[in-house]
Amino acid sequence: MTRRSCRVPKPPRRFIEEGENALDVGAKEEEEGTGLPLIQLRMMALLSRLHLQDRSENKLTSAEFLQIKPTLKHEDELSESDLCSVYLHKLMMLDYRVRYIQAKPENTNVDEQNETDDFFYDTDDKSEQTNIHPLDLQMAVFHCSDSFLKQKMVTKLSQCQYALPLLVPDPFTGDIECPLWTFRQIQKTWKKSETKHIKTVTMKSMSICKAETQMVLCFRLGSLSGSKSQIINTLIHDRYDTFFHRNCPGSSKKRLLLDGVAEIAWYCPSGKPTDSFSDCVAFCNLHGDGLTHHKQLQILMDKASVNVVFVPTLDRNHKSAAVIKHLLESPTPLIVLVENSGHGVIKLKKGKYKVGLKDRSQSDVSEELRRIIGDIISGSWSKSFQLEYMSEPGLRVDEDVTSCKTSLSSAKEIMTIIDSVPVSDVKKTFLPCQGQLWHDWSRINKEWYRLKGNSEEDKCRKLSECKILREDQVKASSGDLMKAFIHHLSSLHQTEREFFLTWTQILLDDYATDKLSSILQKYDQTWSEVFDLKKLMEEKKSEDSDQKKTPDKELKSKQDELSKISQDLQSATCGLEHIFREMAQIYEAHKSLDKPPGRRPTDWSKYPELAAELMISGHPMELMDGDAGHVPLTWISGLIDQVIKKLGNKKVFVLSVLGIQSSGKSTMLNAMFGLQFAVSAGRCTRGAFMQLVKLSEDMKKEFQWDYILVVDTEGLRALELDGNKTIHHDNELATFVVGLGNMTLVNIFGENPSDMQDVLQIVVQAFMRMKKVRLSPSCVFVHQNVTDVSVTEKNMDGKRKLLEKLDKMVQLAAKEEVCDAESFSDIIEFDVQKDVKYFAQLWEGSPPMAPPNPGYSECVQDLKSFILEKAKKSPGVTLCEFKAKVADLWNALLNENFVFSFKNTLEIAVYRKLEVQYGNWTLALRSEMLKIEEKLYTRITNGELDRVELSLLYGEVWKKYDEIKLLTSKYFHSEVDKDMFIQWCVPHELKLKHFLEELVQELQRKLNNVIEQKKASKEVDERKTAFEKNLQQKSKQLALKLRNNLPDDQTLRKQFNVDWVKWVSELTRDIKPAEKINLEQDQIQAIQELGFEYDLIIKQKQSSYYKILAERGDYTEYVAKKRHQNIITNAWNKVSQFLSGRLPHEHQEQMKNLIKNVEEKALKEINGKPVAQRGYSSSYLSEMSFNVITSITEYESQWKYLLKKEFKVDLILFVFYRTQRWISDSHSQFIKNNDVRTYLESKKDEYYSVFRSFCRGSSSAVVLAELICEKLKSSMTEAVCKQTAIDIAGDMRCNVEAFKENRLNLEKHVLKSLAEKREFNRYIKYIRNPKAYTETFIREEVENLLCTKYKDKCHSFYKQKISNIQTQVLHALHEASETTKGNRGDINKWLQEFTRSMKGKLTFGTIDPQNFTDVKDFDFLKKEIEKGLNFISANLSVDKFQWFRLRPDQILIDMFLHQHHQRSYKC
Repeated sequence: MTRRSCRVPKPPRRFIEEGENALDVGAKEEEEGTGLPLIQLRMMALLSRLHLQDRSENKLTSAEFLQIKPTLKHEDELSESDLCSVYLHKLMMLDYRVRYIQAKPENTNVDEQNETDDFFYDTDDKSEQTNIHPLDLQMAVFHCSDSFLKQKMVTKLSQCQYALPLLVPDPFTGDIECPLWTFRQIQKTWKKSETKHIKTVTMKSMSICKAETQMVLCFRLGSLSGSKSQIINTLIHDRYDTFFHRNCPGSSKKRLLLDGVAEIAWYCPSGKPTDSFSDCVAFCNLHGDGLTHHKQLQILMDKASVNVVFVPTLDRNHKSAAVIKHLLESPTPLIVLVENSGHGVIKLKKGKYKVGLKDRSQSDVSEELRRIIGDIISGSWSKSFQLEYMSEPGLRVDEDVTSCKTSLSSAKEIMTIIDSVPVSDVKKTFLPCQGQLWHDWSRINKEWYRLKGNSEEDKCRKLSECKILREDQVKASSGDLMKAFIHHLSSLHQTEREFFLTWTQILLDDYATDKLSSILQKYDQTWSEVFDLKKLMEEKKSEDSDQKKTPDKELKSKQDELSKISQDLQSATCGLEHIFREMAQIYEAHKSLDKPPGRRPTDWSKYPELAAELMISGHPMELMDGDAGHVPLTWISGLIDQVIKKLGNKKVFVLSVLGIQSSGKSTMLNAMFGLQFAVSAGRCTRGAFMQLVKLSEDMKKEFQWDYILVVDTEGLRALELDGNKTIHHDNELATFVVGLGNMTLVNIFGENPSDMQDVLQIVVQAFMRMKKVRLSPSCVFVHQNVTDVSVTEKNMDGKRKLLEKLDKMVQLAAKEEVCDAESFSDIIEFDVQKDVKYFAQLWEGSPPMAPPNPGYSECVQDLKSFILEKAKKSPGVTLCEFKAKVADLWNALLNENFVFSFKNTLEIAVYRKLEVQYGNWTLALRSEMLKIEEKLYTRITNGELDRVELSLLYGEVWKKYDEIKLLTSKYFHSEVDKDMFIQWCVPHELKLKHFLEELVQELQRKLNNVIEQKKASKEVDERKTAFEKNLQQKSKQLALKLRNNLPDDQTLRKQFNVDWVKWVSELTRDIKPAEKINLEQDQIQAIQELGFEYDLIIKQKQSSYYKILAERGDYTEYVAKKRHQNIITNAWNKVSQFLSGRLPHEHQEQMKNLIKNVEEKALKEINGKPVAQRGYSSSYLSEMSFNVITSITEYESQWKYLLKKEFKVDLILFVFYRTQRWISDSHSQFIKNNDVRTYLESKKDEYYSVFRSFCRGSSSAVVLAELICEKLKSSMTEAVCKQTAIDIAGDMRCNVEAFKENRLNLEKHVLKSLAEKREFNRYIKYIRNPKAYTETFIREEVENLLCTKYKDKCHSFYKQKISNIQTQVLHALHEASETTKGNRGDINKWLQEFTRSMKGKLTFGTIDPQNFTDVKDFDFLKKEIEKGLNFISANLSVDKFQWFRLRPDQILIDMFLHQHHQRSYKC
């Protein structure tokens, strides 16, 4: 519809001039032929011009204007159809110039006339319509908006320090309405000054509806030549037009909707001497002639504390005389300003003043008015005004609509529940799931991810604790508050639900404000008392201790009281976000335990659906709980799933914001998108919140996504947190929101970005470490509160330095993490020329009366346009992808703990450097302790030491420790980074001292154990005779007892085991058991001492790839290129690597050789350690790992690549893995040789044989024969297998083609075998590790030969060896028997002779002859032993090969592959 087609019908008599009520006049006049009042016709015409003709019924909504729409046109290009949209958008951006926007005037067809005549011609009558009055635009939009958009409008007008509509005539019905609902979210803060004996200043902050203030009512009676509103403005603000007046831009006499409107504004003092008034004062201005708006005037006069009346003249015959007379008789103070009078202030009687305006300056009149009003309101007159009680007969209040009243009733029900307990118990009583239970769960969950060890038991215990906490949450989740809230949220329809949520937040804010004011007052008082007590203690320092006790106790009591008040402050801050958080925790607890859904409307499974509906309608939802520092993934997943269900899998552009606390992040987002994030310094955002902002249909064709998902975060460097906790929390939060966003606004207060630089360095390094999460972040720096208009040009050098520093830190981080990144933009997209923005300061002047700076709004608009322009190129992410990204990123953060504890990248690098140096110091101490151990072990062996005391060990090591302490002191104080080192100086000195104490105590324990074990072994040997006599006696007693009822073998063994446990316990009761070693823990400790993070070690260990490190075919992922290489070489390497996708072959071979050399060196090194003789020491692993790193460093210095930390850890773990079996076996041998219990356990079967034989009634000779045969059995088996293996290997070496000649011949047969088998996997194994494959070939060939060609020959060799050994034993038996009989010796002599004869042939343990003194018949003994030998020989099998290391295949492997192990074997 064109403007001409909706032209306002021409009034039949006259235009409505200022001073005449358009509604009253229009009510009497009708346009001919329409039957409608003229004012309605004019209103309809106005709405048509603004394209709002359909909006009187179908109201404008917030959702329509929160959409992202095309960039605003320049004001010179605006048409009347644009005015409404532009007005609302500028208002949402806090641009106070919104009140002065006008449409571009259209060209009118003017008849061509003589220019001179035309100049003198009055064209006023020819103009069919003029520009729309600014306040007509405001009121038209106001009338056409729904309740929630009206509330947003009025809240923003208040922030712009504009007057707000208090009484509004309905242009269609003429009813007077008070839009009380629109004031509900306005908070005002001021400082009240009082002077009694001393001046006191009290801060007040509250909802303006609750504020009790004095109201100054200003109105005129009749027409004035001057502006009433302009004079009132000077009382509130010297340089700012709070009320619109006739001299404002765009003003005209032709206005339609302003007359009869009463506007209100508040003066809020700042507590300074320059304040106009000492307390908050409301100024109410009735537009138009008060004589024609008697209904509004009557309502306002009843509420006013002071009446200020403007009249053209004081004449008894004037129509205003009756009203003036009434006001003079009223007790309410009155100030009459007379336009045609030139006198000054005349005080007529108490509270009644007359002031002339004629020929007087406005500033003089304003000063007099200010003084008079100040005197009146500070005097005894105390009538106060409260907005909440505006209801009057004949006055319509917008809150009286049914939906609003119903919702208020529901919200009051919520508050009744909250009011039932003290403020400090509200959260604990009604929101228990988000309290300690959730905080404990979050802590334990983080501990589970960051467990210091790989113990499944610890993991299970943590999971069990988490489950118990979830069960406790489920039990606590049935509170009255949540039941009522969910019931109302579910049962109310959409409009009522919006009213309900807004009312609940309003009432919660009022509740918190009431409680907080008293708590803060108490806090200030208690803090003053603590301060005074501290001063008192300082004064009493010189006095005796008895006098100090009382203030000391009192101080402690007051400090405890202060802590309690601080907790109450936290408890008192309760908003909708806490109720939504409780919903999240109830859902998470039930979901994690798979609880069945409840009954509606309290069904927990429906919570995400309710939250999704709210999120879609524009409510922010918590993404990260700032109090617990945790993301409720289960809840977020359920919430986003429901949003997808309702909207579809839409694409979103994620815009996050990051900045220091109270730097204006939320204010900027609110102004940019019309959002409602909490912005006051007293109630800053905690954690991270997300809110959907829709892209309008007009814009969708230009973008690849449908919504912007705005993520607002809490400020960094929060005062509530301190020390390392702040650093860790900030770094974790920053990494999360930057990683999550397609773009992050880095908000900086002022021009210095130093704080944010530190955080961004940690973010970048964390991203380098999160290799499993796909991230593509970008950032824009926004410097706020910059006053210099030329700052962009002046700061070019600053930008360059910023980029250089960021790039330098990235290079340092890349070196630490062995990552291919050289600039900040390699990790986070950033263009220093374009992505740095400067914002003007937010306020024009000093709050609380300062309006927003229009320059700030321009900056917000420019930034928004810049963001959208960049976002056009972004594909965004689907909601499903966003959900997965949140989970992946948060899980990665849970697994990452190291970098977040540092301030910046440089600090990490310096700390790692220190850790490496610390590893060198500890290694030096370990080496010294090994020397001391060797020295003392010799003395123990020689019997020179009966006990090792700590003093002895400290005396030995102290010289070395002093040397190392000197080195540490020199290191901490002479390094370039000594200022940074100083924070770790004392902790590392203490750490080194504790390390020494542990080493000394460990060595003392180890050496004393050796001494005790030697003593115990000697004692056992001394008590052995008595033990065996006792055993023999018990056996005989049991044999006699069971002679007639001999049990079976199983019962007999059971009986023996019972007695055996008793005997061993009795014999070893004073002896400590041998300590078990924990190789896995020592391995981790050894690697950590080299400066590697625990999480990295565990990650590499759990992957188990290190076990096959030597056999891997591709090591590309382990290397990174060095910087500053030759350009041509570097380019060629990049091309070849790109084409092949992997490291060049020769470099792969070099890596294999490195691994092989390091492994061989480590094996040789550990084989030289006396583990079997002296036991295991963790120092061996530390020494081994240090040598591995030394080898890697030497290798890297000569190579063109850098080896990543993952490779270094894997290589150390590989070496540990290869030496682990040898260490375990050697230490087991040490225990076997030295541990008494192990020794006795090895004798158990021997003693059982004796026991069993006696029980069965065997003679001593038979028992002795069985015992000797049992000892010979294992020795004979080993000797036969060993000799047979040697002979078979020798035979194969001579007769098998593959094993003839030399190693070259063997390799030829290996290749021939590969060709014959034609198995690809075998080729791969051979290529990757020829030596290992050759070993496999030898084993397979030998195994095949033993089963085929050598099967019979093997048995032949075996029988021959058995026969040879049996002959040797029989010969020894014969010699022992004959010699003993010839010398008339006893059994002791026989055993000595037999042992001597077997020496060098078979190993034969000692047998105590005391139990067999009754054996006299040596020939009978010989026959029994021969029987036993025949039985042993018959049962020996060639299958025993596998149980011994010296097998034929192993002998051949040693011969061909391990030259240093070769023996001389003859064909």
